[in-house]
Amino acid sequence: MLADAGFEHYEVSAYARPGLQCAHNLNYWRFGDYLGIGAGAHGKISLGAAQTVRRRWKLKHPAAWMAAAGTTAALGGDADVDAARLPFEFMLNVLRLHEGFALDDFEARTGLPRSAIAAELGDAVARGWLDVAGGRAVPTATGRRLGNDVVSLFLR
Repeated sequence: MLADAGFEHYEVSAYARPGLQCAHNLNYWRFGDYLGIGAGAHGKISLGAAQTVRRRWKLKHPAAWMAAAGTTAALGGDADVDAARLPFEFMLNVLRLHEGFALDDFEARTGLPRSAIAAELGDAVARGWLDVAGGRAVPTATGRRLGNDVVSLFLR
């Protein structure tokens, strides 16, 4: 019904008319950076010079966060994503999108060479879960249905 009404199924759980996709969510799914503001909020920032991805979160409970708001005590935690886990984290996000991702974006957003995921991409292609061509990896219809299985290939 949504397709008949002009909506595209552009990610795992969202439909939109062309050009009207949620920019906020697209930033997440494209492994972009974002700040978390408020109780329990999470953020992600890429530290380019160090080739590091850092996740940061705020205190979960509103009363504790309010008591500490405006100070470093409001920070619930801060952790760099281990390089071995970056392929999984990247894929967990980008493979939600039907558009897939550019291999150049993998390198730019993780600081890792595309060779770091070559074996897994090959496995996904062999299983019929991804198409890789023209510098892009795109989930097939089967890959979209088996998204958790595709992403699990990158879990180390």
